[in-house]
Order: sequence, then C-alpha cells, then structure tokens
Amino acid sequence: MKSLARVSCSVRAACQPTSAGLPLNRGLLLFGLSGRCSNVDLTCRTVVVPRPCVAAVRHFQSTHVKAAVVQQVSAAPPPSLMPLPGKRGAELTVHQFDRGVLPEAAGLSPHSPYTQPHSSIRSLFEGEVIPELCARLAHLPSSDRAEGLTTLLGACVEFGLDTRSPLVCRLMDDILQLLRDRDVRVALGDLAHALGGCRSAVVAEVLNWVAMAVEEDVLSPSEAVRLYSLLALCYDPGSQQQTLLLSTLHRRTQRLVHRLKAAQVSDLLQLLLRLQQRQAISLVLRLSHRASRVFKAFSDDEVITVLSALTGLGQHDEELLAAMEKHLPGEIDLLRAFCDPELIGTVMEYCMHIKCRSEAIFEAVAENFVCNAESHTSLQIAKQIIAMGSLNYLPQCSSQMFKKLESVLSTRFSQFQPRSLIEVLHACIHLERFPLNFMSKVFSLYFLQRLQGKAAHQGTLGQLTQLHLSTSLECSYYWVSVSPSPGLYSLLRKNVKCFSMDEAFETPMECLLYKQVKGRLTQLLGGKLYSTRTLTHCGYTIDVEICFDEKGYVLPLSQWDHTNRRMVLCLDGQNRYCSNTHHLLGKEATKRRHLRRMGYEVVQIPYFEFEKLRTEQEQVQYLHNKIFPTIFKFSRKY
Repeated sequence: MKSLARVSCSVRAACQPTSAGLPLNRGLLLFGLSGRCSNVDLTCRTVVVPRPCVAAVRHFQSTHVKAAVVQQVSAAPPPSLMPLPGKRGAELTVHQFDRGVLPEAAGLSPHSPYTQPHSSIRSLFEGEVIPELCARLAHLPSSDRAEGLTTLLGACVEFGLDTRSPLVCRLMDDILQLLRDRDVRVALGDLAHALGGCRSAVVAEVLNWVAMAVEEDVLSPSEAVRLYSLLALCYDPGSQQQTLLLSTLHRRTQRLVHRLKAAQVSDLLQLLLRLQQRQAISLVLRLSHRASRVFKAFSDDEVITVLSALTGLGQHDEELLAAMEKHLPGEIDLLRAFCDPELIGTVMEYCMHIKCRSEAIFEAVAENFVCNAESHTSLQIAKQIIAMGSLNYLPQCSSQMFKKLESVLSTRFSQFQPRSLIEVLHACIHLERFPLNFMSKVFSLYFLQRLQGKAAHQGTLGQLTQLHLSTSLECSYYWVSVSPSPGLYSLLRKNVKCFSMDEAFETPMECLLYKQVKGRLTQLLGGKLYSTRTLTHCGYTIDVEICFDEKGYVLPLSQWDHTNRRMVLCLDGQNRYCSNTHHLLGKEATKRRHLRRMGYEVVQIPYFEFEKLRTEQEQVQYLHNKIFPTIFKFSRKY
C-alpha cells in the first residue's frame, strides 16, 4: 500500500454530513494507484441521511474530486503520513512515523473523552464504508493489505468507534494474520495502545514481534526511532521482557548512531529521557557526540530538545560544547531580534548544569539581553542571570546589562514568581552587584508572608538569608539607614544555618585533597594545631582554621580564647571551579568575600597548584609560603 493518508481522507470524505445527503465515492481515492485498480468505478451515489443535529460532529473536507485531480494524486509520490485522531477539519494534522514523533507529543491523547458522531453516520460508517473498503483491499498483496487495514483501524480510532465492537475486533484479527512488515507492526502498536492502553493483548504481541526484529539486528535509523516511540508509549519498568528488549535496542542503536540525521538524534534523546534511561550512558554519549557533528543542521526547537534531554540525563560532551561555541554566538548575535529567547534560556541552563563558563556564548547572550530583554519572559530572564551569577561571569557590557535588568525588574516586579525573583537577586550578589533598590520590597512583611504562604523551599530561605548577609556585610552603609522589623530578624535568625553544608551555597571539601594537605600541614606546624570543618556564626563551613596570638605564633586548640588573628585555608578542589578553568564558582567567590568581611584571613590552596608538587619538601615549602608569606624559611628539614 503506497499511501496511508488516502484511506483515512477517503473515509472522512465518505462520511461528511451535508444538508441534502452523503455522497459516497466508491473509488475513495484509495485506489488511485497506477496499475492496481484501473477498473475502479468512480461513479457516486447519494445516501440520504437526516440532517445532523449534534454540535460536536466532526466535519471533514469536501468529497467532490474531479478526474484530473484523481489522476494527479495517483501520479504523485506517496506521502508517508498518517492522520492523527482527535482533530477537526481545519485543525487536522499528520503523524510522521518516519520521524519518530510521539503521538502524545503531536496531540494524540489515547484516552481523551470523545463525543460520538451521529448514530446514522456511525451506522453507515460501520455498515457500508468499512466493509466495502475491506472487500476491495482483499485483492491486494498481503503487505499492502495489512497496511491498508491498519490505516482503516486508525480511521476507526479517529471516528470514535467502540474498541469492543465486532468491526474493530475483526480488523485487528485480520491485521494480526497478515503482518509481515515491522513498520506496520509499530503503527499497529500505536493504534492498539490508543484503543486498549498499555496492557492491550495486541500491544503485547506487537512487542514480541519487535523483540524478534531487534534480535535479528536488521534495524535502520528510522526503524530504531519508531521502536523507541512505541516503547515510550507502553514501557513497563517492571516487565523483564521489555527491560531486556530495551537493553538490546540500546546496543543495536549504538551501531547506527553515525547514520542518524539531526532530527533523529533529537528524537532519540527525547525518547531516552521519557524512558528514564539514565543508565544508558554509552548510547547517550554517542548521541551527544553525533549531535556535535550535525549541530548546524538542528533547528532551534531541536537544540532545545537536545540540551534539555542531556541535562535531564546528566551527560555532556566536550565536542558538543565546542560546536555550541562555534555556531550559537553568531546566531544569537547576528539574529538578535529573531533568536528564540527560549533557546537562549535553555543554552544558559545547560551551561550552568555542566559548569561551562563559555566566554563566547555568555558575551553574545549578554548583548542580546541588552537589546531584547523586554521581549523575554520572567523565567527566561531568570535563567540567563542565574547562569552568569552561578558561573561567576561578568560580561564586558555588564553596566548596560544590569541597567536593563533593573529596568525590567522595576516595570515587571509583580510578574516574577517570589522564588524566581529571589534567585535572580541572589545571583547578582555573586557578581558583586547588590540590588539595593529592591531590598525594601523583598524584605517587606508582605513579600515574606507571600513567600511563606507558598511553602518556601529551604533553599529559598537560605538564598534570602545570604542576600541579607551580603548586603549587611558589603553594604553596611545601606543597612545603617534602614531599620528592619523584628519579625525580619526573627525569620533570618531562624534560618541562618539553612545554607551551611548545602551544596547550593558552598561546595564540600574534597577528601583526597584534604588528606594530601593534612600530613604536610601537621608537619609544618609541629602538630595538629588547626581545626577542620568549623561552622561560623553566619552559617559558612571553614575547611581549615588556624589561630595566631599577638606575636604571630600559632596557638594550640586549647588556647584559642587568646586568638588575635584567624586564618582560613580554603582547600579548593576541582569541584569548586568552572569546568576546565581556574575560575571559582559564584558561590565560592561570594563565600570568600564574606569570610574576609567577617575578619578572617583567607588563604587559597588550589588543587592545580598543589598537584604540581611532587616531593614532600616542595609541598611543605608551598604551605609555608602560603601561611607565613613574610617569614623566611629556617634552614632545616621539615
């Protein structure tokens, strides 16, 4: 059967209600195939039916087709399309099976309520149209007949026939007896799922056939996408058979990745995310690598799909990042007024997820924000600012960017959700930009009550606390002129520790780096004259703390009451830096500024400096130079 669309179009055309009657085209366009049904009777008869009086009846297009049009349609290449159920005439869309589009994504709701058509039309549909089409399909080859019957079954779904009706059952039985083509099996699986749900016997039988086809290892890229689409509809994690089938399909698909087109890569990543296949790391990484090769061919929507799927699956590829840095800045910069803001937000969210501090991307995004911030939604604005703050990136046009942000917040303050607004303001303090003009609004009793009324997350209260701490430590002149209410102080005292040891506000110390430094530090100080993982009164956790007296001698722990000077050693492992850079994350830079404001002397021990030291003597000397920079090293061995 060359055309799947013609049967359904003909069925709809045959069943169109009119004021006078219902023309039934016996040719039904189905048999406009050259060389197969040359003797088809194209005459029409009129079947008189009552005027439909149900407002919800589905109206289809006119059935008046001239002979020339029929010939033109017959000569045209057959489209690989299938009508979707649930659409009215003007809204009718098509389901592209060869692209692996999921029925649900395309608008198919398998169990959505349906208004039954007029009883006279339905009886005509069941009593004359389908039986006549089945009779004409009987003379076709088995594969074409199976495809045609599958299309008729789709028309039954679209027309809202009862899944337990004899006609539907007969169609399904006839198809099961004729199935040879895997493509038809997948289409039948979609229809069976729409008819009977995941537990349909037909779905189970189709999955058995699919398992056999996968074992034979004769899949094409389009078939792999369609099989994933079917599994996404009816996958049961508790089924051992389906789990094994999916695992085998992963291995087979890995061999096809190099042949996938851009749209197929996007579809597969989306389907893997829907199937929650985070353990399929090898396949996801191969798809990510393939995405870097075909990145230029992606549409904006496909880029959004790919990056969102990789974020959900928790994987990323360096080559994909390189492709993004090569192609995205030009698109964002040159097409400023036309670039999809959702694409920009998704790109920034992905960069934040993988800790990628890409100067090329961030500069283009900042320039686009200055020009087009008014056209962005509050959530899209939040994604851009939060990513820059989290990765501690201050663009070259930062003055214009923050002026624009202040203007947007002033005019659209009420449009931001409380949590989203706090996240934006919290990101600003990482870049040493303090939102003083909005502090009175954020710390007003009305806003705090609104925040608590929405069951604020503990992290949001932590951000609010750190926002208050930042402005009070770094903008003391502002808080002197403002007298916050006792209720505010009570709220902040209650949640002052809610960001301590929380990875959203500070990164835990790496155990391996601590073990390497610990022995050399003990050797340098002549004992364990330091404390680790100390909690400050403001909620920060200190990696290593050393106390000195007035003469600069290191004090033992028992004499810390006589402390004159406190030193903090920040053992900065790789997880405290942006990926492949020596730039601290925004939260770590803020923590060090606050510790200095609180009176601590902050000394950083970066992993990339300490790992270069090979000998024990070099490591001890390095710590000596860091802790005692003004004291000459004594000529003795440590």
